Amino acid sequence: MWGDNDGALTGAYYIDGDHAAAEGAIAAGCNFVAGYPITPSTEVIERLAWRFPSTGGTFIQMEDEIASSIAIQGAVWGGAKAMTVSSGPGISLMMEHIGLAAMTEVPCVFINVQRGGPSTGLPTLPAQADMMQARWGSHGDYGIIALSPSSPQECFDLIIHAFNLSEQYRVPVLFMMDESVGHLTEKVNIPPRDRIEITPRRYTQLPPGEYAPYKVGRDRVPEFAKLGEGYHFHVTGLTHNEKGYPVMNAECQKRLVCRLVDKIKSNVDEISSTMRTESKMPTSWW
Repeated sequence: MWGDNDGALTGAYYIDGDHAAAEGAIAAGCNFVAGYPITPSTEVIERLAWRFPSTGGTFIQMEDEIASSIAIQGAVWGGAKAMTVSSGPGISLMMEHIGLAAMTEVPCVFINVQRGGPSTGLPTLPAQADMMQARWGSHGDYGIIALSPSSPQECFDLIIHAFNLSEQYRVPVLFMMDESVGHLTEKVNIPPRDRIEITPRRYTQLPPGEYAPYKVGRDRVPEFAKLGEGYHFHVTGLTHNEKGYPVMNAECQKRLVCRLVDKIKSNVDEISSTMRTESKMPTSWW
């Protein structure tokens, strides 16, 4: 919701990239964030923890990054728009759940405010060495989208696109910031609601008896069901058929993995064209 009393901002503000990403997430409709503090990303969740009481969102500081990366997926299945925030070492811990989100097609956003590594590395200094991790970090074959802002304004604009793309293609989107952008303070223009395009979640219109959770049309992207409204199906990280049930054979694996890759690969032109036309910001797709 966006209105006089929902706490959303409009106008020009001098804020850093971490805070701009937080405001962009609110503008995109994000209403659930789970996270764990880590330099240089902590300011994102600090801002959200401060702002969510006025916007109706929920922030939970989890016990670690692993718990954060699975909590957001449960929130999405419950109807929320969700993301988590971390830096390189924390993103490493989240990799198994990024693979799970790709397999179960959970739309969510992972912010990585990159720093120097490996291991603990340089917590207060920038690097961009996690880009290969974004593509190849989780095991197996899958398609994914990564966006990379280069200014606080782009942090605001691109995080909205990250949520939109996650909903359109039912895929986890990685938001690849770095320490310099995250801690850089510049003027950020936050437009009114009618100038921000939000992609809604694609809920099925089929009744529960006719709905198959992973049945797709030409765009290769299945529709969501509103859980708790009579829809019952199995959600698993195992190779599964259109009804969501595990099927342990090469034919089903090939069909599923090819679709997970093709729904991104076959739409590269549309994804990149949208970025160039609407925001002229850097985009990666794999």
